[in-house]
Amino acid sequence: MRNGPARRAALAAAAALSLLTVCAQAQAVRDTVAESLSQRLFPALDALGHDPAALRALRDRPEVAAMLRARSDRRAACAADLGCLAQAMIWSDGEAGILAAAVPGKGMDDGPAAQAGREIAGINTIVRTYGVGQVPAYPGIDGAGTIDPQEARARLQAAAWLAQTPRANSVQALDPSLDFALALLDAADRRDAIGDVPLSGGLNAPAFRRARGMDWSRYRYSALVVTGVGPEVEGMPLSPYSKYHLRLAAQRYAAGDAPFLILTGGHAHPRATPFAEAEEMRRALIERYGVPAETLVIEPHARHTTTNLRNAARLLVALGAPLDKATLILCNPDQSAMIESPDFVKRNNRELGYQPGAIGPRVSPTELEFRPSALSLRVDPRDPLDP
Repeated sequence: MRNGPARRAALAAAAALSLLTVCAQAQAVRDTVAESLSQRLFPALDALGHDPAALRALRDRPEVAAMLRARSDRRAACAADLGCLAQAMIWSDGEAGILAAAVPGKGMDDGPAAQAGREIAGINTIVRTYGVGQVPAYPGIDGAGTIDPQEARARLQAAAWLAQTPRANSVQALDPSLDFALALLDAADRRDAIGDVPLSGGLNAPAFRRARGMDWSRYRYSALVVTGVGPEVEGMPLSPYSKYHLRLAAQRYAAGDAPFLILTGGHAHPRATPFAEAEEMRRALIERYGVPAETLVIEPHARHTTTNLRNAARLLVALGAPLDKATLILCNPDQSAMIESPDFVKRNNRELGYQPGAIGPRVSPTELEFRPSALSLRVDPRDPLDP
């Protein structure tokens, strides 16, 4: 029995405890990738890491302290079982409710408790998808893909260690699950949420400079919203559908009805493609159609039509466009009809929890008016690649 499974597990647990003791005594250092992901995905919880007094006050609340002790005991009982540890990182509904109700801050439009609830649900989504192996909502483009068991174990082990290794401005003193989730995303190289941020810089800088002092009343529409349709062929930068959308966009832009074109589409198809649809559409509009760069605004994160519109609304707010002014969605007739359908309303309610704006009226088979909603500003890490 000296070399049996129980003894090996005990030795592994002791070694892990020794490592974590050393780590706990180490200097907390900044990790710019983890910090950026934390701020982008979990703004309400991340703010606690920058306010030690608020973090201590939250942790010391009796109901929160009791709940956190129970979570700690659950993790400790897993010893060296990494699958058990990943499951123990997941927040139950009761635990999430206690923490969300206690988190201070302004939150989004629906208050700090609702925002904290979304963020805790986001942690659960990441742990389930990238740690436990649950199939994501869109398995063709999301998740870690197929990996061998040795790599899966390495990712879990590294996440477990990193969750306990001090990081400056983190909420590890509250609970390690947030940093565990960040480490799992990083291990899978799914840092999509912090690509091309801030959106007012980089390729968008010329358009944002032009937007300063813009007289929006001169135009019928505040922007033309051009949706991408991802290719299914490896190595293809633009799908045939997107090339059709670009011809529509160039024609409409030439009419002078809008000062900007918002090109929306991220790294969607096939999984983990190096091409962002928005960037490729921008390149084609400049090179093929001579559209000025200062009129083009890219939105390189959306992977679905729901988030095409939500993220376009966010960019319109950032540009300073009036939300009561219509935009014009340009896309192929099939996608345009889908956006106008009752099923799309249901899908928005199911996936976003609200409508990103008001659809209609229809201008042509390929053109729909769209008035964006400020509800689109809510951050929701339940989609950790595009919160």
